[in-house]
Amino acid sequence: MARISGFASLGPKTKNFVVAGGLTSFVFGVYFYTMRAVGGTDELQVAIDKFEDQKNKKEVEPNLPSKA
Repeated sequence: MARISGFASLGPKTKNFVVAGGLTSFVFGVYFYTMRAVGGTDELQVAIDKFEDQKNKKEVEPNLPSKA
């Protein structure tokens, strides 16, 4: 396995910071990619709004006087 000569000459703490920075960048990249990929669809919010509309209609209807 080939080693990067510049990385081998760094101290242990510096190596840890480089690895931590790479991992942090990877995690944030995956997070933002995922949020962008699923952010376009708002199906859950549409379903919640529909449910609330139906719930509100059921609460209003019993209060109306009957036409019989």
